[in-house]
Amino acid sequence: MNIRTRFAPSPTGYLHLGNIWVAFLNWLWTRQHKGKIVLRIEDIDETRCHKNYISFIKNDLEWLGIDWDEEPGTCYFYGEPLQSKRIPIYEEIKQRWQHSGEIYPCFCSRTRLHQISSAPHKGETITYYDGHCRYLSQEEQKALTKKPSWRLKVENTSIEFNDLFHHLQSKNLEREKDDFAIFRADGAVAYQLATATDDGAMKITHVFRGSDLLPSTFYQIYILKKLNYTVPVYGHLPLLVDKDGIRLSKRQKGLTIQELKQNHISPEQIIGQLLYWAGAISHLEPISAQKACNEISFNECKNLNHMTISI
Repeated sequence: MNIRTRFAPSPTGYLHLGNIWVAFLNWLWTRQHKGKIVLRIEDIDETRCHKNYISFIKNDLEWLGIDWDEEPGTCYFYGEPLQSKRIPIYEEIKQRWQHSGEIYPCFCSRTRLHQISSAPHKGETITYYDGHCRYLSQEEQKALTKKPSWRLKVENTSIEFNDLFHHLQSKNLEREKDDFAIFRADGAVAYQLATATDDGAMKITHVFRGSDLLPSTFYQIYILKKLNYTVPVYGHLPLLVDKDGIRLSKRQKGLTIQELKQNHISPEQIIGQLLYWAGAISHLEPISAQKACNEISFNECKNLNHMTISI
């Protein structure tokens, strides 16, 4: 197997420890399995993404000793890994599914969607629908003036996968209840469609990402199968959380790589800390990424079967 993984940050700010945690473990596993890494920039949210952060992302990764094989603009084999350049691909899928009747316009307001959803738990990305707009006639659709989102018609089916760290995961997708958006009302492609399409088209074989995205995997597998792509192997890593159980984010002070640099924290100190959290070393000690790759097996990371790790 030609192993291919990806690190897919959004340029919405500087990289923080939570991002680097995923990037480093993805890198460590891939390099020890002689695979290729795609640096994919997920920049489709025009309101939050800023291109100037892309250079900071690359510089921070390089400073830490984390390299990659494909990137936007210069080197890639299965389409440019920059989502803003891939919008025509998503639009073509949308048009195809519109023509075949596999998607439908949803005119529901955010207020209504909030009311019909069981309130999601903190950090949860999936809510449920009641199929309200699935059965609107063409006349009823034309009478509505609100710009619609577009939902994929889901049929009753069982989705399961073996997670590298959490064993067998399964979910029964239900008709109507699990119809999910593939395009937003503002015209932007939704996360599930963009991510699944890119993973399939770029021949990604293994996906490493945070455990908060585990619920999304069932929907992405549904899309991958619908598009006749090979489903990758998934490994959902524990989220790094603070003492209050809050996931690390770009809004928290003192946790971005830029700020750690300014505080004279070395790359070796950061890599050593990541390995300590992962359970690969029993005592904190500085170590370079390359030395870690040469001397410490990914299999020694004993703490990756948790959903969170408190730091």
